[in-house]
Amino acid sequence: MAHALKIGIVMDPIANITYRKDSSLSLLWAAKQRGWSLYYLEQEDLYLDQGRAFGRVRDLDVFEDPKHWFELSEPRAMPLAELDVILMRKDPPVDRAFLDATHLLGFAEREGVLVVNPTTVLRECNEKLFAQQFTDCIVPTVVSSNKEILKAFHREHRDVIFKPLDGMGGSGIFRITEDGRNLGSVIEQLTELGHYQIMAQRFIPEITEGDTRIVVIDGEAVPFGLARLPAEGEVRGNLAAGGHGVVRALNDRDRELVARVAPVLKEKGIIIAGLDVIGGYITEINVTSPTCFREIDAQEGTDISGRVMDAIARRMAARA
Repeated sequence: MAHALKIGIVMDPIANITYRKDSSLSLLWAAKQRGWSLYYLEQEDLYLDQGRAFGRVRDLDVFEDPKHWFELSEPRAMPLAELDVILMRKDPPVDRAFLDATHLLGFAEREGVLVVNPTTVLRECNEKLFAQQFTDCIVPTVVSSNKEILKAFHREHRDVIFKPLDGMGGSGIFRITEDGRNLGSVIEQLTELGHYQIMAQRFIPEITEGDTRIVVIDGEAVPFGLARLPAEGEVRGNLAAGGHGVVRALNDRDRELVARVAPVLKEKGIIIAGLDVIGGYITEINVTSPTCFREIDAQEGTDISGRVMDAIARRMAARA
């Protein structure tokens, strides 16, 4: 009989999640269904003592009940090496607190804990920049803090999206059309007067057909994606920005993009990734806490979190 795993999760406060669509909750349900033990942490619960990673850990139980979806024990100190797996599911931004947490989790990794996704990936694979290495899969893009470079890119492409490198949920995204109205002020605001790098991408008009989230588990795509359609008058499909989701089967171009990216995801040990695709181009590759599992499961009967747990079990068996 397979060893019952001890699964820790680092996440935003579980009391504040949106029950009907939270993907981290579905991961916890899937782990519980396998008889695995669950342990809960928030970023602030992590600490280091004499070079060993510890946490103020609480035993966790989860339920498929919108009025009572979790129970927690009182916190206690635990060496993180007592866990088999830690799911790092803290939402961006990837700020100082997030980066500090990945460094502490790195000490647990060195003691043999499987962190999903790996801490080096969480630090190095910026959601906006990671996709830039796949130049055949992206729309024309520049990343700069220099206003002249950014303005020249707008002159060339005339209809451009500007966005920060550390935003999530569609925050801080601006579209500047051919007339260039507010171009200077948008660049000043996003770069904070030239101090920070930002991204400029040629506008993709196919956003009206949706910004599709493709979930990739251990290098293999779930066969359906969630096309997030912008609200009226919006250029952002993000659900957090008022978009709504429609589940669609992946098309040939989607599968081409996954095939192009998957070997790199596997090489880096990335178990959960979310590719964002607009008009046949990858715009982002999310590795921090990819979502949309619940929406796809609800419409297609898939079990994305179950696939994640199967991938974790395979990884742990290979280690053993």
